[in-house]
Amino acid sequence: MAGHGYEGGRLDLPFVGISTFAKRPYEPDWNKLDADVAILGAPFDAGTQWRSGARFGPRGVREASTLFSFGHAGAYDHEDDATYLPGDVNIVDMGDADIIHTDTQGSHANIEKGVRAALAAAALPVVIGGDHSVNIPCIRAFDGHGDIHILQIDAHLDFVDERHGVRHGHGNPMRRAAELDHVTGLTQVGIRNVSSTAREGYEDARAMGSDIISVRQARKMGTAGVIAHIPQDARVYVTIDIDAFCPSIAPGTGTPSHGGFLYYEVLEMLQRVAARHDVVGIDLVEVAPDYDPSGSTSILAAQLLLNFLGFVFHARRST
Repeated sequence: MAGHGYEGGRLDLPFVGISTFAKRPYEPDWNKLDADVAILGAPFDAGTQWRSGARFGPRGVREASTLFSFGHAGAYDHEDDATYLPGDVNIVDMGDADIIHTDTQGSHANIEKGVRAALAAAALPVVIGGDHSVNIPCIRAFDGHGDIHILQIDAHLDFVDERHGVRHGHGNPMRRAAELDHVTGLTQVGIRNVSSTAREGYEDARAMGSDIISVRQARKMGTAGVIAHIPQDARVYVTIDIDAFCPSIAPGTGTPSHGGFLYYEVLEMLQRVAARHDVVGIDLVEVAPDYDPSGSTSILAAQLLLNFLGFVFHARRST
């Protein structure tokens, strides 16, 4: 790992030092970004409809990610016989977008600015939320960067158009995405049980180019069947709401929903999409660490992101 390792003269155990993502370098000047991956925190949770707390998600996930920062370069997976994220994959932490309390528009604009800075530097933007409304500025930032297909892994459809004047909360992001010209379609996976979106929203989603797959449907069709719903040549943006997982393993979220995925179900979907598609952006949202004193939800999020990044760059270098 660049700038980090046993050869530097320090053991630098996970609980030592400043908690950047996986202890990677911090670059506060977004005009000087030079990286393969740019991590951006989006600690905004004013879009929530029930329990707040996801504003602490970026801090929680960063702290948990230090568990996976041991100094040897890369992570060897004996099942795949592959070393993921070797030292020449340059991951940089941009810090957080500036959040303005009570100001959704201003906060979202600052998040969009951060994602645009990552894209301008030809880095893969990885945004850690925050509630799911932060996806709205993330997707807007891809305007002018080619067409994208969105893979959403989530318990909720998030396809509300407007409710009491609210159009940019955490129930709206997939509707806002579907309205954009550069979004060619959505594959929405894990959607289940009672949703924040009414029946009309489901009808609108399908009419606007969405495939909707529940957890039970995903299990019946298998990983390959789920990812086959994404058009073969699509460039894919992946948005992961931590409540896609069963709250038995991810209780640290504002709107837990029982009946969710287990770890390997999602991991295998991400590995498949990385092998089959060009992954152009990632966000992971709705981690609210205070609801999980064990810290396992934050660890799950960090582990998922690092594994996914490993898959993405392994696939890129294998083609």
